[in-house]
Formats: sequence, structure tokens, C-alpha cells
Amino acid sequence: MLGARSLAVVGASARPGSFGERMVIEARRGSARTYLVNPRHRRIGDTPCFASLDDLDEVPDLVLLGVPDDALIGQLEAAAAAGVRSAVLFGSAHGPGLRAAITDIATRAGMAVCGAACMGFVNPVTGVRALGYLEPDPLPEGGVSLVTHSGSAFSTLLRARRGFGYRLAVSSGQELVTDTADYLEYALDDPGTRVIALLLETPRAAPRLRDALRRAAERDVPVVILTVGGSPRGRAMVAAHSGALAGDAAGWAAFCAATGAIRTTDLAEFTDTLELFACEARAGRLARRPTRGGIATVHDSGAERALCADIAHDLGVEFAELSPTTLDVIGDLLDDGLTPSNPLDIWGTGADTRALFGGCLRAMVEDSAVAVTALAVDLVTEYDGDTAYTDAVLDVAGRAPLAVLASVPSAIDPAMARRLRDRGVAVLEGMRSGLAAMGHLAGWPLPVDPVDPETVGIDEDRRARWCRAPGPAFDLLADYGIAVPASRMVHSRAEAIAAAAEIGYPVAVKTAAAAHKSDVGGVALDVSGPDELAGVYDDLAARLGPAVTVDAMVPAGVEVSVGFVRDAAFGPLVVVAAGGVAVELHGDRVVVCPPVSRNSARRILDRLRIAPLLGGWRGAPPADIDALVEVIVAFSTMAVELGDTFDAVEANPVIASPTGAVAVDALALASSASG
Repeated sequence: MLGARSLAVVGASARPGSFGERMVIEARRGSARTYLVNPRHRRIGDTPCFASLDDLDEVPDLVLLGVPDDALIGQLEAAAAAGVRSAVLFGSAHGPGLRAAITDIATRAGMAVCGAACMGFVNPVTGVRALGYLEPDPLPEGGVSLVTHSGSAFSTLLRARRGFGYRLAVSSGQELVTDTADYLEYALDDPGTRVIALLLETPRAAPRLRDALRRAAERDVPVVILTVGGSPRGRAMVAAHSGALAGDAAGWAAFCAATGAIRTTDLAEFTDTLELFACEARAGRLARRPTRGGIATVHDSGAERALCADIAHDLGVEFAELSPTTLDVIGDLLDDGLTPSNPLDIWGTGADTRALFGGCLRAMVEDSAVAVTALAVDLVTEYDGDTAYTDAVLDVAGRAPLAVLASVPSAIDPAMARRLRDRGVAVLEGMRSGLAAMGHLAGWPLPVDPVDPETVGIDEDRRARWCRAPGPAFDLLADYGIAVPASRMVHSRAEAIAAAAEIGYPVAVKTAAAAHKSDVGGVALDVSGPDELAGVYDDLAARLGPAVTVDAMVPAGVEVSVGFVRDAAFGPLVVVAAGGVAVELHGDRVVVCPPVSRNSARRILDRLRIAPLLGGWRGAPPADIDALVEVIVAFSTMAVELGDTFDAVEANPVIASPTGAVAVDALALASSASG
């Protein structure tokens, strides 16, 4: 499909401005031999027009189906019968059963299909242009391979006039047959692909997409992703705390973190990040990047320097700590009264601007703590013809990652921007989006744990046991090596008193009638004797029913919630959060894709805001982190083995104390899909 040597335009037209005419214009701009098909025309211009695909002299590699939805099945079947191996479907395919029929026809025929509801694709390498809309010709060539679910974003990006060009550009639409993972695998097989850009509305074929993204990470090919909407959530995500904590966006964030992909938040950040990475790829600096560092910025305005610092703080982008040598070099260049710092305001008298700005930029890019430097000026048109800012940047360009960071895109001088981009300097067109892009480069490559066979090993006997007969949640946790308190299910006051005597006072008494027991007043702690237990039991039985559990109390510690939820698109997601009854209120959580290694589990705990509590806060003894790590790894193993059996399993809270980590309450929800 992407390298078609011949194509047929079905629905070709000579009518000015029509979809059929646009398909013809674009196909003729490309390299493929083009056949026109429409029974209403004998010729279009000087080119013969055939009544059907059967009338062609050869079987084309690709058909462009620019026909209404009610004709789509017939034309696709005709293409399949003729032996055509690929198609682009521009129509929306909204009819009842239409999409399923398309998938069935193409699958049986072994056809690759772009669409439906797409804009088509351009392959500058092979010269194929399979489009239904007029796009730049020639398309700027470069090392970026783009796949987007959004057709309007496809056109926007192709016409953006930014500092990068394309190796491949695909508007994939609904991806009824051929999906993002397929295009990504194709792009990674092309050594000319230096950066991958993905704009995705929903993940399709998530396991294959994950494998392809990890392959990109292994090859040091950065993948920049803009996600739109988030992933669907199953019923478990409103029944379990972990599901509510995961949320729509968390699945994408976890997926990107597991694959080393760079996740962006909007088109401005997406394009700034692409431009910065594309410039670095063109300079050959991505494959030999030093250890990650911070950013550095040089300003001609004190107010904009402060704004830059504020936005960077909001984004979590760190400024590099400049070395004493760098600070001395900068200090010698500055006018009296100015102080060397990062970010740096160097505007004083304005004398010898080129040498001043160039010297400060050179000092910063040569500092080993700096991963990327930017001249943060608005790059406005200078009506006196002054080009000192641009000249200063170009004097330093080529030594290390260097960009120009502007605040107002509409104020940027196009001629200066073009001059910079032609020399491989990225022009970032927004303070927030540009700083985010610099932060992405400073932190790249992102750490991706290698898949450890021991981490993903499956105990088939254990898996079969729980798939066959799901049991109590505490039994499930214990089977995965998670410490749980001694616990007895009882249905009468006498049974409760006997259970407590066996376990030993004090005990915790909990209703079995509610998933979130504290929400209904269903928990009593530190019950110290039979008389107190009798009163507690009678109260719970009267309000919530006779079934309760009597559990051993455990040492006090930090409350942590650990669990997994099954996402409809991404599969199981492991959720670690600050635990207890206010788990959603705190919003302190990390969501990751399994498998989770022990090193990853430690990083998860470090990312929580309650990490200082776990480490020992204000003289308190530290929690047993090793034990808590084992709980997280156990849930990861459980998610891998039982992600299709349970919609959610959660331990909240896990009490992490100096002597261990014990799950004192648990919830297990069998899969709704399994009935």
C-alpha cells in the first residue's frame, strides 16, 4: 500500500472542485501509474477512464475508493475479487454493519486498508500520494513518520511550515483493518525514520503497539504522542478505588511510560517537541546523547524571564545548576549590576548584542549540566534591520542542542525563523509548549525497564485455580505472597466471639455487605474484649446484615492502596496510591502497565507525595520499603495472570510499618465479561 507502483482512482471525476477531481490531481502528482475508474466517463482530460476495475490492463497495487458509503462494499468486493491488495477508504462507513463487512472482506482477501474516514497518505520516499484533499506538493521531506487519527490535524501538520519534514505521513482514520501498530512497524523498518509522531484518539491493538514502541525505544528513535480523549473504562473503574484513581488519561500516561514514548498535551506542544527532536536527529545528536540534564534559557526581559521560571515550575521542567566556571564566564560578559544565573536576563545597555548573547549562549551549551539551551526572545520583526539575535544563535549553533523560544507565534518574523530552521535551529512557538518540549528533550531517553522473564513468568496452576473458582479476596492475596491478617468470616455473635478468642484481642470487625466498608460505618477497630465485640457485632448485624469478618489488628504504619484494574483498551493497569478512606480525595497515585520490576516499584513509591512518610517523617521509623515493593510486584504478577479473570483487585489499605507490609482490607471483582 505505502509503496504502490500502480493505483486506481475509483470515483474519478473531471468536475472542478469535486472529491473525485482532487483524488486524480493528487494521484498524478505521485509516482504510481494511475488508472481512472468511473462508468460515467470515457475520458477525463487526455486520460482514458474505465468503467470498472475489471477493464484495467493490470491489477493495481492500490485502489482509492472515493465513493459513497452505499457503494463502498460493492467496490471493495470488486477490488478484492480482482486481486488488489490494498485500498484507501475515504468515506465515513456509517451504515449498519458496514464497518464489520469492510473488515471481513479485507481480512479474507489479505488487503491492507487505510481508513475508513481518513485523508489518505503521502510517502515521500516512494513518491506515492493517495489523498482525497490537496496537500503541499512537494511535501517537506525529513525524518518524521507521522500517523494521525485526526484528518484535520493531518492537514494542519502537513501545512505547518515548521522546522521538520516527513518520511511518511498517514491519516489512518478509523483503522478498520490496518492500524497504527502496522504503520509504526513499517516506519521502524525504514532506517530513514528518525522521529515518530502519533496523534491517537484511542489505542488499537495495544499489545502490538506496545511492542513496536518498545522497539523504537531500543533503537533510540523518539516517539512523540498526542493522545485525545483517553481510554474507555470498564465497570470496575467505578466500583474499586483503584479504578476511580486510574481515570481516562492515566491509561495513556502509563502506556507511554512503559514504552518510553513522549506524551504531549496539545498540538502546540506536539509540534514544538517534534521540531526540537527533528533538529537534533538531523544533527545526529540523538543516538549519542549524554546523560540527562536540565535546561538553560537566556532572556532580554526580566519579566519574561520570571514568566519562564513560573511556567517551567508548573511543568516540572528543571533548570540546570550552572558550574562556577560557567557563571564566571557569563559574569565577565554582563553589564554592571546584572547577576549570572539560570534563567539569565542579560539586557543592560544593549551594547554589542550579538557578542553578548552569543557569548552567554556558548557558555551555557558548553556546560555539562545543560541538556538543552534556548535564547528566549520573541523574535519579532526588527524594523531597523537588526539581526543580532539570530546572528548570535547561529554563531553558536551546531555545538549542542540549541533553540529559540518565543512567546507569541503571530509575532515571529517569518524570515528570521526560516533562516534559523534552515540552519538546524528549532524555533519553538510558545513559552509553555516550548518549555515542555525542552523538558522532553532534557529527559530523553526515558527509562524503560527491560522485560525480565522472571517478572512476567506465569504460574499456570495458580492461574487456572483462580480462573476456575474465584474465592475470598484475602485468600487471593495470600496466594500471591501478600501478607494478610488472620481473618474469620462469621454470621452470628457467638461465632464472632469464638473467632476473636482464636485470633487474639484486639481485633477489627468489618461488615461483609459493602465493598467500601468505611463509607457505610462498617468498620470497628481495636475491639478489646468479648463484651465490646458483642455490642459491635449487634450494631453491624442490625444495620448491614449478619455477615462480618473478624480480623487480627496489625501494627500502625503508613496506609497505601495497591491494586489493579482492567482497562478495556490497555488491559490491566497497576495502581499505587496514598491509601485509606480518603484515597480519591488525596489524588496521590501512580498508574503503570505491568509487568512491574522491583526497581520500577521503588520508583513508583518515590513518585508518591507520601514518600517522605514511608521514609520516616519527623523522627518516625521508616516503613519496610522492601516489603511494600514485594506487594506491588505481587499485584503486577496477579494482573498479568488474572487480568482477564478480574475487573479489579485492590488492597486498601496496605499498612506499611517498620516490620512489614500487611493488606488489612481487600476487594476482588470478578470480570463482568465472564458473566
